Amino acid sequence: MQFKNAKVYLVPGPIQIPKQIQKIYQQNLGSADTEPEFIQLYRDTEKSWQKILGTKNNLVIMTGEAMLGLWSGLKSCLKPGDKVLAIANGMFSDDIGIMASLLGAKVKFLKFPYHAAVEDFAIIEKTIKEFKPKMLTAVHCETPSGILNPIAAIGALKHKYRVPLFYVDAVSSIGGSEVRVDDWHIDICLGGGQKAPSIYPDMTFITVSNAAWDIIKKVKYVGYDALLPFYRAPEKKAFPYTPHWHGVLALNQAALMLLDEGLQKVYLRHERCAEFCRNSLLNLGFELFPEKIIDAASTVSAFKVPKRISWEKFDSILRRHGLIVGGSYEKLAGKVFRIGHMGQQANIKLIAAGVSIIKQSCKHIIY
Repeated sequence: MQFKNAKVYLVPGPIQIPKQIQKIYQQNLGSADTEPEFIQLYRDTEKSWQKILGTKNNLVIMTGEAMLGLWSGLKSCLKPGDKVLAIANGMFSDDIGIMASLLGAKVKFLKFPYHAAVEDFAIIEKTIKEFKPKMLTAVHCETPSGILNPIAAIGALKHKYRVPLFYVDAVSSIGGSEVRVDDWHIDICLGGGQKAPSIYPDMTFITVSNAAWDIIKKVKYVGYDALLPFYRAPEKKAFPYTPHWHGVLALNQAALMLLDEGLQKVYLRHERCAEFCRNSLLNLGFELFPEKIIDAASTVSAFKVPKRISWEKFDSILRRHGLIVGGSYEKLAGKVFRIGHMGQQANIKLIAAGVSIIKQSCKHIIY
């Protein structure tokens, strides 16, 4: 397989797994249902991620890829007919609104351009006042377009107008950009292991506010992806299904690695890598997809595919020279390619190696 011959891997998730995490999965562990050590591990993991996310809210740790959390937060909090205001400027924020509508919610979309961060707060405020939603939804980092959204400003409006729930997909920002759950008034904050935390795509974690728990108890959704069975699960020593001990241990190790490095140092490392990546490719003649650099994410950079070549051909050339990057999806498919500099891949030397391959292999096809 061509993938095995890759010299440089810069896909924006799932990303490279550090050896410390790989070793965890090689251990033989006991049954999480019966061992008190697992309960302590779960609590320790919750505390560590609470520090990273700036929250006192409960952390629910679920077995499954991050999409599990997206469905879980919606199904557990919504009933048919509930009003949802979907603030959408990308594929995932669009899809979250669609998901809510499939559950029978009355969804109003506030659509913004894909190439810019959300910035028209007057229209958001006006719509909240008129529509009176039960839930606001937004995405912090729109991975397919490389945009970072101002969740704090949206959260301030949520708080001002006492919207019951603020649901935020922060899967591609957590661990690479600052996320402050309590200060930003987030009730349901979604995270996943396969992005900046740098573990396998087998763990979802969700912060749940007290207000969200009150609603979850009223909705009473049941299912594998339900949040309700996790309410006070560590205290009751009863989980809805066999916990993934290896996965929780990996998630805990990922948190400790971030805390040991120091969160501000982590965020600065990501910002510097993003700046280096953007400047390097701009100097080569590539065009950044975000209209303004200030809107660009620190965990992933999105560029326009050169006009002289198809994405498939461009991707093939890069792979032949040992570099794997990401394409994009839906309306951006074939138009945008992305470089993931998150978690273990937020490394200047690694990005420089990728830039070198692009420079040598694509000098005749750049704009």
